[in-house]
Amino acid sequence: MKSDKLQMELDYIKNNHIKENAKILVNLLPDYFFEVPASSTGKYHPAFAAGEAGLLRHTKAATRIGYELLKNKTIGYCFTDDEKDLLITAIMLHDGLKHGKNHDRYARFDHPLEGAKFVKENSDKTTFAEDEIKFLYETIASHMGEFTTSTYSDVVLPEPHNKYQRFVHMCDYLASRKFLSVNFDENNNIKEV
Repeated sequence: MKSDKLQMELDYIKNNHIKENAKILVNLLPDYFFEVPASSTGKYHPAFAAGEAGLLRHTKAATRIGYELLKNKTIGYCFTDDEKDLLITAIMLHDGLKHGKNHDRYARFDHPLEGAKFVKENSDKTTFAEDEIKFLYETIASHMGEFTTSTYSDVVLPEPHNKYQRFVHMCDYLASRKFLSVNFDENNNIKEV
């Protein structure tokens, strides 16, 4: 199953209801998500996110950053346990449709909106409540932060406007910094050094 490739990250989720529904959505992601690099050009991501399965490694790094920050009482105190689990879910899914539904050749600028729609369109396959779907939709749709426009698209992406949306953006942003180095094993799992 596709979710096996994100099992470590799914295990960060404590609430079984959220974990099982996250697993359903991960299994519905397009196959290419697990195969392509995080960036078509390599310009916007560190070396570990290049090459085959680079997008998967980027997602794992962003999710791990989120997990570590949420465990930290100074940062995580302002989120409930269920909110933390939903944030981890959103981070895992944030780039799920980076190349659109049909695997476009290049990453789509509107991929945050495509990813958010993916969650909403597949909500009937889950037992997520309406407010949980809304939470995932809004945090995924705004994960690009201040980077809301592109010369290649007429789409204007939504900016984050609450602590949940800002948190997902922060984790994605940090995982995309070129100075970051994360070690992965042969199964694309983060190595504990």
